[in-house]
Amino acid sequence: MQLQSVDSKLADEIKEVLGEVIDEMTAYRGDLTIFIPKEEINQVALILRDDKELKFDQMMDLTAVDYLNYDYNYRFEVVYHFFSLELGHRLRVKVKIPENDALVPSISDLWLCANWYERECYDMYGISFSGHPDLTRIIMYDGFEGHPLRKDYPIHREQPLLELKDIPERYNYRKPDLPSYE
Repeated sequence: MQLQSVDSKLADEIKEVLGEVIDEMTAYRGDLTIFIPKEEINQVALILRDDKELKFDQMMDLTAVDYLNYDYNYRFEVVYHFFSLELGHRLRVKVKIPENDALVPSISDLWLCANWYERECYDMYGISFSGHPDLTRIIMYDGFEGHPLRKDYPIHREQPLLELKDIPERYNYRKPDLPSYE
């Protein structure tokens, strides 16, 4: 497989280390992308982090893409972005997720930052992460119904209103210490 405009050494190393786990490998504008089965994400994330040649020491982002109106055999992609500070290379890892099985193994035990990224993905898209220590909403309030970044979310939907909780701190105003001009 000839990949244009990408570090071929990195592509070769990833193919050597991950081998048959990779379903597909592509490159776009110098960034390498691999597609893997969702069941392999923990093993792949561990290898990327711990391999002495690859040295992916930073997970930069985790997000999702909704392909509702595309003729694909899956609805979502969960997208992981890894970076090596020492070597300066990037890797995008994609996992295809069917709508009727929107469950991916959590990697929050390997990458602490994945905790909040996975919660955001759950909150916005409804994709669950098995083994996550606290898979609760992080952006929308608890009473919010649905997942607003799904392409089939009705944009004019009215959400239930929550009663504002009365807390004593609301009424404790501190008079500022300002100089007097008298």
